[in-house]
Amino acid sequence: MSIKVIGIGDNVVDKYLHTGIMYPGGNALNFAAYARLAGHESAFLGAFGNDAAAQHVQATLRELTVDTQRCRHYDGENGYACIRLNQGDREFVTSNKNGALREHPLHLTPEDMEYIAQFDLVHSSLNGHLETELEKIKQRNITLSFDFSARGTDDYFKQVFPWVDYGFVSCGALTPDQTQIKIRQLYDYGCRHIIATRGHEHVYYHSEKIHIIWQPDYIEPVDTLGAGDAFLTGFMLSLLTATSPEPDEDDVLRAMTAGGIAARHVLNHYGAFGFGKPYSE
Repeated sequence: MSIKVIGIGDNVVDKYLHTGIMYPGGNALNFAAYARLAGHESAFLGAFGNDAAAQHVQATLRELTVDTQRCRHYDGENGYACIRLNQGDREFVTSNKNGALREHPLHLTPEDMEYIAQFDLVHSSLNGHLETELEKIKQRNITLSFDFSARGTDDYFKQVFPWVDYGFVSCGALTPDQTQIKIRQLYDYGCRHIIATRGHEHVYYHSEKIHIIWQPDYIEPVDTLGAGDAFLTGFMLSLLTATSPEPDEDDVLRAMTAGGIAARHVLNHYGAFGFGKPYSE
C-alpha cells in the first residue's frame, strides 16, 4: 500500500558534547526521516536558519529524498540541542529552543494547505509551535498524530487534544496507576486514541473500545535518542496500512510490534538516524 506522510514542525541538530559530533534530529524531522527510511514517500515542513547546522540538516534530507519544498528559510541559528549520554540514556543539557522556528512560527497559507492535503498523515509535536494551525489541518480531514512528550499543562492539553487523532505521551516518571489516570484524563479532552509510553517498561493504548498494555522487549541501548520518535513512526505507519479505517485490537498489537522493532533499531546506533558530522563552536 502506498502512503504519504509529512512531519510539520521542529528540526534541530543534536550536538553530542562528548564527541563533538552533531546529528540531524527533532521530532517532526525524525518522523519524516524514519518514514522515508522505511520506504514511504515523506515530506518535512519547518523553518531553517542559515548556519552550518541548517546546511547539514538540509543536505541530509536531500540525500534521503525527503520533500522540503514548503520549508521556510531565515537568517539566524537553526535549532540545536546539546546532548550527553549516561550509560546510553540521552540527557538534554541545553538548547536554543528550536532557533529559527521559535523566532518564526509556522503560519500555514492556503498554498500550504493545498500541499498538505495530499498526505495521508500529518505528524507534529509540542516542539513544533503549530498549535494555532491544527484546526486548519483537521478541516482537511487528514489524520493527525501529535507527540506531547512528558510536558504540557491542562490548559495546553485542552487547547490541542480536540484536533488530534493519535496523541503520544511519555509517562516514564509516573507509576502505572498514575499513567492510567492520566490516559483517561487526556482521552476526555477529546483525542480518540491515546498512546502512553513508559520507557522500556510498558506501552498503553486507549480508545473508546480498546485498552491494551503492551510489553516491549528490552535491549541494552547504545543511545536512546530518537527511540520514542521511531516507535511512534513505526506505530503510525503500521496503522496506515491496516485495512479498516478504525483500528481493531489486532491492528493495534501489530502497530505496537512495528513500533518496537523501529525503536530497537534506533537504540543500536548514535544519533536519531545517523548522518553525524563534526561541529565547532
